[in-house]
Amino acid sequence: MRTTITIDDRLASELKRLSAETGKPFKSVLNETLRAGLHGRNKPSTSYRLRPASLGSPSAAADLDKALQLADELEDIALRDKLEQRK
Repeated sequence: MRTTITIDDRLASELKRLSAETGKPFKSVLNETLRAGLHGRNKPSTSYRLRPASLGSPSAAADLDKALQLADELEDIALRDKLEQRK
């Protein structure tokens, strides 16, 4: 089937480069690329399993009950330092 399409300049350059590298006609490279894209779109995404890892027990020096307070203090320090650098 013949049709007229508009191809982005960068994409056209890449297709022409691929055509020159493989020695295949531009038309073949374009059709193969479109076919691969369409078939790849229908494939289910690759599944994976996440294996949990132990991070060990909390340090005795860290008081986990005050973790949010500590996070707030660290954020305040970072913000203060950032504001001081602007001066």
